Amino acid sequence: MAIKGQKFKTYSDEIKKEAIRLHVEERWTYRKITEHFEIQDQGRVKKWMKKYRELGEFGLLDQRGRRKEYIDQDRYVQKLRRENEMLKKCLEIWMQEVKRTNIEPLRALQKSMPLATCVNSLGSPEVDTTLS
Repeated sequence: MAIKGQKFKTYSDEIKKEAIRLHVEERWTYRKITEHFEIQDQGRVKKWMKKYRELGEFGLLDQRGRRKEYIDQDRYVQKLRRENEMLKKCLEIWMQEVKRTNIEPLRALQKSMPLATCVNSLGSPEVDTTLS
């Protein structure tokens, strides 16, 4: 059980991977690995080995908290695709709203007075008189 204010020893990913490699490839015992790396908990290497068997190298990584970089690339790509689809729908709705609010007053004005007449009365020949 943890004691209040107790500091826990953490091990780098490189140490974990090397410990797994020594056990799998060179057939070192758990005791020899814990003595070599000065790991305090006797069962720690066994837990790393279990995670490695279940999830591969991804299981050895510390997954607590939020990560700025995404370890699982597929999940990140799926998130970006969903975000893109949502943004496309928002853009479509926004464009419909802009067309509806800005074009209708111009069309009403064009019906009452042709656009070419309005432009000619302003005296600016570089203005495009086509309205789509």
